[in-house]
Amino acid sequence: MPMFMRKIVHNLYFLLVRVMVKFAPPTQHRAFLGGGSARHLCNHIIATGARRVLVVTDRPLRELGVVDQAIAALLESDVEVAYYDGVLPNPTYNQVAEGVAVLRQNGSDVILAVGGGSAMDAAKIISAAATSNDDPADWVGFGKVKHEILKIYAIPTTSGTGSEATQGAVISDDETHEKGVISGATLLPTAIALDADLVMGLPPHITAATGMDALTHGIEAYIGTWERGTRLEDARIAVRLIFENLARAYHNGDDRAAREGMCLGAYYAGLAINQVNVGNVHAIAHQLGGRYGIPHGLANALVLPHVLDFCREEARQRLAELAVLVGVGREGEDPGQLAHHFIDAVRDLRTDVGIPDHSDLIRREDYDYLADLAVKEGSAYPVPRLLDKESVVSILARITD
Repeated sequence: MPMFMRKIVHNLYFLLVRVMVKFAPPTQHRAFLGGGSARHLCNHIIATGARRVLVVTDRPLRELGVVDQAIAALLESDVEVAYYDGVLPNPTYNQVAEGVAVLRQNGSDVILAVGGGSAMDAAKIISAAATSNDDPADWVGFGKVKHEILKIYAIPTTSGTGSEATQGAVISDDETHEKGVISGATLLPTAIALDADLVMGLPPHITAATGMDALTHGIEAYIGTWERGTRLEDARIAVRLIFENLARAYHNGDDRAAREGMCLGAYYAGLAINQVNVGNVHAIAHQLGGRYGIPHGLANALVLPHVLDFCREEARQRLAELAVLVGVGREGEDPGQLAHHFIDAVRDLRTDVGIPDHSDLIRREDYDYLADLAVKEGSAYPVPRLLDKESVVSILARITD
C-alpha cells in the first residue's frame, strides 16, 4: 500500500479509537508509595474481604525470598495464598493456561502480581481467562475483554515496564513467538505498591535495561500524536526522573533516593502510555523479543536512538523540549540542534549504564520477516512518522553485530 494511503488509513483508525475510548468504562486505581508500601497494599487486599489470593510471579523471585518479603502481611494473616511461579520473560498463552489451572484448583478470588512486566502482564490475562472460556488469543487488540474479571493487584520489583499503571498486557504465541497486545480498561490493576525496599537489590544490568524501557515509554508518549489527558505532564515527569536517577541507581544500587526516583519515573511513564500507547520503538523491539528472546528493555534500548533519528524531523519540537528538560540545551536554541542533543543524550545514558549498541543474536536472514511485522504493528500506534520496511531493515542493520 502506498505511504499516502497508509497515512489515511492510520488517521481513520485513530479517529475510531478516539471514539471507542470515550465510551470505555471508568476505572479505579490506587497507588501505595514508599518503603513498606507493599505491606500497606496487602493490608488493603485483606480489608476488601479477599480470602484466597493467587500470587503470580517467577521462580527466581520466590527462591530469592523477594516474594515472601513483598507479601509478608498476607502470610501473617488468615488469607489463603497460592502461587503460580511459572512466568518467564515474554509470557505465553501456555503460561496463562497454567496460571488459570492453579487459580481454579485453589479457588482464588483475587490475583496479586509480584515481579516485573512479565508477571504483571501474565496476571492480567490470567485474571480475564479465569472467568471466561474464550481463547485469550481472540482478545488481542483494544476493548475485547468485555466480561467481568478477577481483581488484579500488583507489586512491581523492577522500575521499568510501568505495567502496574497500564491497561495493556503483552503476550507471545507459543509456536510463532509473535507478540500481541491485549488492552482494555478492566485490565488496569485496582491497586499497586511502589516499594523501593523491593528494588534495592536489583542487579545493575536489570536496573539498566528496565530503566531504559521506562525511558522509552516516557519519550514515546511525549512525541506521539495523540493529544489526550495528562500524557504530556506525566511523560515529562518520567523522562526527568529517569535522567536524574537511572545512572545513579545503576552505579550504586544502594542509593535509596535514586531507587525511589526510578520507581516513580517508571510509574509516571506507565501512566503516560496508558493514555496514548507506545510507538515505533516498541513495534520493532517486540519482534526482537519474540524472535530471539531479547529482554524487552534491552531491545528497546537497542532501537530507541535509531527510531528517534528516523522521526527526528516530525518530532523535532517535542524532542527539543525534552533536551531543555534534561539539561542538554537551553530555551531559544534551534529546535533541530536541540533534537540532536537529546538523541545524543539518550545514547550517552545508554552507554553510561552499560548497554551495548548492537546484538549478536539478530540474524540478517530474518530482516524481512521482522520488518514486515514491525511495520504492521507500528501502524496501530499514534506515531509521528509511520515505519516503512526499508527504514526498519536499515535500523536492524545498525544494531546487528
